[in-house]
Order: sequence, then C-alpha cells, then structure tokens
Amino acid sequence: MSDELTLYAVGDVGPERPDPGTLFARVGPTLRGGDLAFCQLEMNLTDRGTRLPQVRHTARAAPATAGSLREAGFDVVSWAGNHCMDWGQDGFFDTIDALEGEHITVLGVGADLAEAREPRIVERGGTRIAFLAACSILPADYWATERRPGCAPMRAHTVYEPTEPDQPGTPCRIITYPHREDLAALTEGIARAKERADLVIVSLHWGIHFVPAALADYQRDVAHAAIDAGADLILGHHAHILKGVEVYRGKAIFYSLGNFAMDLPMTAEHAASKGFRELLKLHPGWEPDLDSTYNFPHDSRKTIAVRCRISRDGIGEVAFLPAYIDRSSRPEFLPRSDARFGEVVAYLRDVGADQGLRTVFDPSGDAVIVRTDHPLEES
Repeated sequence: MSDELTLYAVGDVGPERPDPGTLFARVGPTLRGGDLAFCQLEMNLTDRGTRLPQVRHTARAAPATAGSLREAGFDVVSWAGNHCMDWGQDGFFDTIDALEGEHITVLGVGADLAEAREPRIVERGGTRIAFLAACSILPADYWATERRPGCAPMRAHTVYEPTEPDQPGTPCRIITYPHREDLAALTEGIARAKERADLVIVSLHWGIHFVPAALADYQRDVAHAAIDAGADLILGHHAHILKGVEVYRGKAIFYSLGNFAMDLPMTAEHAASKGFRELLKLHPGWEPDLDSTYNFPHDSRKTIAVRCRISRDGIGEVAFLPAYIDRSSRPEFLPRSDARFGEVVAYLRDVGADQGLRTVFDPSGDAVIVRTDHPLEES
C-alpha cells in the first residue's frame, strides 16, 4: 500500500569512544533507509554530574554523541533504563536535552511520574504511532515519582519458594509477578494512547541479564497485559543477549533485542574486580578480552534489527535482520549467504524453544519473517 512505512528497532546502544559515529558505519545506511528507527540508550550524554553511589558500572559520553545517533538514523530513543540517573539529575536532564536538541523523541522519562508515563506520538505520512517506555531494572530512586524526576517504572516482585522445604540448602523456585499499580498505569496508558494513535508500541527494559534463554515470569504477564490493552508490538531489552520471540494474539513480543552498538572496554583492574567476576558466572565461557572494546559474552555478538511494515491500519509484516557485532563493538547486517546469518536465526529459535515459545521464522532474502498468523500461536 502507498502509505506503508518502515520501522527499524534495535536494542541497547552505548558509545564510549571519541568518534561515536564509527559504531554505526556499517548499519547506518539501512537504518536511515527506513521512516523511523528506535533504540534503547544505555549511557548518559553529559559532561556534568556526580556518579551516584548505588551505581555498579557506568560510563558517560559527550552530549554531542546525540548527533551521531541522529546521523545513524535514530529518531526515537528510550531513556527508561537502569542507567538514566547514573550521573544524577544533571546527567539525566543533559541527556534529554542533547537528544531533543537533535529532534529525537525521548521515551519513558520526565521531570515527574506523569511526564515519564506520557505516551509520545510520532506522525509519519499520516500514520500516528504512539510510543511508551517503562523500566523494571531499577536501582534505588531511579524511577520518577510525583515530586522526583526519573523513568517510568514497571516494577516486579520476587518470591523464593523452596522446592523441598525439608531439605536445607536445596535450590529455590524463583517466582516473579508485576507490581499491581505499575501494571495498571501501563495498561491504562496504552488504552489512552490507542485512542489518540493508529498503533501503539511499548518499549520495556526488563528481564534477566546475561543468563541464556531464561525469561522471568513477570515479563510474560506484563507483555500479555500490554497487548490485551491495545499494544501492537513489544520491544524488550536490557539482557545484553537475544531472548525468545513470542506471538500473542497476533502481536509480536521481542523479549530481548540484545546489544546493538555497545562499547565495553576493559582494564585489568576492572576485569579482576569481585563484581565483574560475579557477572561472568551468569554466562558459561564468558571471559574478558582486554584488547577488545566489546567485553560481553560471545552470545552477545549475535543481534538483530526488527523491521516492521506499518500503516494507519496497524502493523503488517514483522521481520528481523540478523546482525553480528565485532570485537570493536560495531554491528553489521548479514546477508543470507553468510554462515552467521543462520547462527543468529538458530539461536533465536533455540532460546525461544527453551522457554516453550513456538514462533515460526521464515527467511526471506536477507530478512527473517516472524509468522504472526501461524496456527500454533496462543490466543
């Protein structure tokens, strides 16, 4: 149809280099070729502020980095994440100002809770797309309140249930469920956004980082409730590795888009720190490489860009472009003839199957179609 638009969406982005534009050299032409491109920002864009004491790992980039994001093709950026307040309110508002100064729509944050939860509506070619963003990974005081800036919260509770209560020291079941008020606010926001826009896209910073395949219970609860309320697409991130894709009521849920363009240089001191050594235990075979700018697990090198065809009638085709990240943190889209293309597709199938997801992927050219109309989908 003549009014059809193309949306690209990727996961975590965090340049930590003096020339941030080099991260996007291989992918920018594709992203700029769409009508909209989304990412999740993992780094403050500021020269000010003081690192908060509850921060475990953080870095920051110059405000001018926003221009590199814009030049790469991004015009919608979620800032609702567990790094939004790393450098205090100065860093928080500097980042928003830098992005908005490049005419980038910033999601999921605000001077108070109402502003953080407010949908952002973007219009392209007569189609109105509403975006909402929320975060479940929340260091103390990172979420907005009626009197405090921060991100929109989608909190979750954790219960540890002994599998054998009469056997001390045995493993526990880990049960999570959504914060009732946050979920109600999210679903009400989606319903209101649906009245103002042709489609609604929800970005969620959530889940279990680094652990292969595993999804937390609350993620499915939140995703399904969001779609029941009117969401047309769920974009998940934070885990730094790809997680499964689900189709629920004909709508796609990407539980984790993984990293996309993330620098993580490593010093010997950091590599030997107790905190980092604990992280390494979450992903088998993960070891730091001091000569690389990309010190994530090997699985984190597999990534994707979601590609959706959208119009005033909603979302049509949902697909993804397999990509790979090199040792210098740069992503590259893969042709189907590249053996790594099949690796990425197989990985997504495997981690989804591990969690009981039955989504069908159909390679088509250099993309992979997500079958949202498959007869096996759950209703």
